[in-house]
Amino acid sequence: MSRDDFEDAVRDALDEIPPELARLIDNVVVLVEDDPPPDDPELLGLYEGTPLTERGEWWAAGSLPDRITVYRRPTLAICADRDEVVEEVAVTVVHEVAHHFGIDDDRLHELGWG
Repeated sequence: MSRDDFEDAVRDALDEIPPELARLIDNVVVLVEDDPPPDDPELLGLYEGTPLTERGEWWAAGSLPDRITVYRRPTLAICADRDEVVEEVAVTVVHEVAHHFGIDDDRLHELGWG
């Protein structure tokens, strides 16, 4: 899958977030990178920032946007075809957006979004 097609899959996954939740996403940029950090080569996505549940009254003063990064090569490596890539990207996007809302990995695994 080309980078452009992969980015389209990420955009499509973001478009599937229910509007009532999408409105609550605050100060987040979503990026696509080919490769994850060298210390975690199988990582599919990463949330970096301050979850909404941990933001204090003065949080926004000078804060950079939170980042959600979706990694293309490891996702392509575990998927057999385009449909699997689209599905895995959707799961990854939901997983990382959930971290923005303060949901941890244990709870995501319980909910089937691990």
